[in-house]
Amino acid sequence: MKKLTLTLALIGVALISAFAQVKNESAQLLASYYGVKDALVNGNATEAGAKATEFLTTIKTIDGKSLAEPKRKTLLELKEKLAFDAEHISESKDIVHQRDHFATFSANLYALAKAIKLSAQPIYQEYCPMKKMYWLSSEQAIKNPYYGKSMLTCGKVTDTIN
Repeated sequence: MKKLTLTLALIGVALISAFAQVKNESAQLLASYYGVKDALVNGNATEAGAKATEFLTTIKTIDGKSLAEPKRKTLLELKEKLAFDAEHISESKDIVHQRDHFATFSANLYALAKAIKLSAQPIYQEYCPMKKMYWLSSEQAIKNPYYGKSMLTCGKVTDTIN
């Protein structure tokens, strides 16, 4: 009986540790993504590239072993797509090219955020009617990464992930 209790306790500690790791990695992904978005809002291609590199480093380390099978499958399907766009953003100094990849980058991260809880805070999906593209934000206030300062507040919130 003591062995069973000890075994269950160890399994519980391992699961808690694995969930904490996924939560930390998710927070890092989201922070890096928001960094890319903010850099694009400010028209800073160098900073967007640096934040995309951070995202790429984090996404490569995530294996999702602690996730339930449907969520793990979603993560693995989106991992390559997210890495592809993050890599293109990180390698380019052309802000137009970065913004093009940011659209699919945002769509794939939105799909991941809908499948796996990435944050305890709300994640807002926002939409640019001029570009017909979406992005994610930690705040409801619109700061458009596709046009930056030239059309900073153009857009609207279309979804909230709680």
